[in-house]
Amino acid sequence: MIYQAYGYGTPRQERVTISGGRRISQWRPERQLKGFWRADVGGLETRQLYVEDRRATRLTRQGAGFSGTLKATRTGYVTTSTVPRAWRHPGDIEFVYRSGYLEGRCGVAGVSARGRQTIITMDQPCWHLAQTLYGGRELLEAPDSVENSPTFARKPGSWYLDRSRPGHHALFYLPRPGEDMRRAKVVAPVLESLLTGTGRPGRPLHDIGVRGLTFAHATWLAPSEPAGFASAWSMYLRPGKGDDATLLTVPGTVAFHAAERITLEGNRFTHLGAQALELSRNSSYNVVDGNVISDVSDGGILMGVVPPDRKGINRGNRVTNNWIHHIGAEYRAASGIWDTATRQTTLARNQVNDVPYSGILSGPGDDLRGVMRHNRIVNNRVFATNRLLEDGGGIYLRGEQGTSFADGAVISGNAVTSSKHGDWKVGIYTDDSTNWATVDGNAVYDYVASIGGCSEEWGDRPVQNVRYRGNFWDDAVPAWVVRRDYPGAWPPANKENPEEGCGDPHRLTFAGNTLLPPHAPGPACAAHTGCAAILTNAGPLPSYRQRWGMP
Repeated sequence: MIYQAYGYGTPRQERVTISGGRRISQWRPERQLKGFWRADVGGLETRQLYVEDRRATRLTRQGAGFSGTLKATRTGYVTTSTVPRAWRHPGDIEFVYRSGYLEGRCGVAGVSARGRQTIITMDQPCWHLAQTLYGGRELLEAPDSVENSPTFARKPGSWYLDRSRPGHHALFYLPRPGEDMRRAKVVAPVLESLLTGTGRPGRPLHDIGVRGLTFAHATWLAPSEPAGFASAWSMYLRPGKGDDATLLTVPGTVAFHAAERITLEGNRFTHLGAQALELSRNSSYNVVDGNVISDVSDGGILMGVVPPDRKGINRGNRVTNNWIHHIGAEYRAASGIWDTATRQTTLARNQVNDVPYSGILSGPGDDLRGVMRHNRIVNNRVFATNRLLEDGGGIYLRGEQGTSFADGAVISGNAVTSSKHGDWKVGIYTDDSTNWATVDGNAVYDYVASIGGCSEEWGDRPVQNVRYRGNFWDDAVPAWVVRRDYPGAWPPANKENPEEGCGDPHRLTFAGNTLLPPHAPGPACAAHTGCAAILTNAGPLPSYRQRWGMP
């Protein structure tokens, strides 16, 4: 069965959009909020809004938004500031926390006064989960921002959903210059899934093609629940049995489970509130080719054994010639492509750029062993990653990739550049417990570190059995990492607390690699025949680039 746009592949191809959105009309000026326009929307629940095909931003205040002390307690905060007492509709407000590779959200349950102090009570169980995940209260006492109240800074292009009257919600929007709310196209996403397909054990969903369609305007409401979004990477916690917590993964808006020989070709994924595409739960031999993914709230492509699952075989999938850019618009700890745990997977000729965290992540969220085999990450173009979060990279590996070099991961022919800002991000990052990987013939420069990672000796999870052959790099190493006798940035052990530090990687080999001058690695690569060939060959084939108007 093939679902495709009329005229697909011809100059007469029609644009077909599968939309989960609701058109919002009948706007009128709001008297109480100067400059804002209002639309009554009944029981609408959404976390995104699009005006004239552009994502609007929720009303936001940077940091806590007030001076004075802010101390975390068992139930929330106590502060010397009286500012939170003036917050309108505090039950709609979310605190956002960001540090390293972490970003999470917790909602406010209420604000009250106690003498000269102000008490901010946070949603439960989110507050408990956040303290558990983030290892205490230090991060929580320094929020990155506070969102979603009409009290906050009023910037053109910002919006707010007033949910104070159940069943009688109201949208408020402050137009950008030139926007006429009497005529503007405004869409609020309502659906959380746009296309799903699920087979059964022994009877997979199979042989379906999806071509030339645009998937747009979907939301994802889980972060609005009392359990919020205590998160790291594209994973978040929910209460489990007893004191345990269950680890879940941000789902795909388009998702196939127990599926084989599914082809997604020439589609666009945009204006989405979760991950764009998911292939998981024993999905094999599927092809994702020539798609464009942009302006999604979380990651681009998710595949493999995804939490809470710990078992499954996902093999023979091919992800090729896709352009993934400007993702992670709302949940920043997202990757362009995340291959959690698969076999015989090919990630080839994709371009991933301008993302808040990692470009291509290969490895499970937990320490799953004996799952990954024969995976190839080849000829991809990755640049401008980690625009907001640290401790990630262009191509990020973690976990056991095989049982030997013969069936381990191959990272070859990739061009990984242009992310030289911050304290710690690595072009090709072989992190905790990476085992059996060949890094061969890549061009890596203008990152904080070209190669390297943390070898977790304390958990019997060392980086080991990685060979580097024929690469071009500037061998950048951040100032806080002492250079070893061999290339790369390998953070040292913490002598005072071994369980917090790194150790020495084991059995690394280096052969035929070329050092680019640190002061001008880009021009040097372009002038070298071998290095220039990697740059030219990396990324989508010319026919795809021409179709999308890429330079």
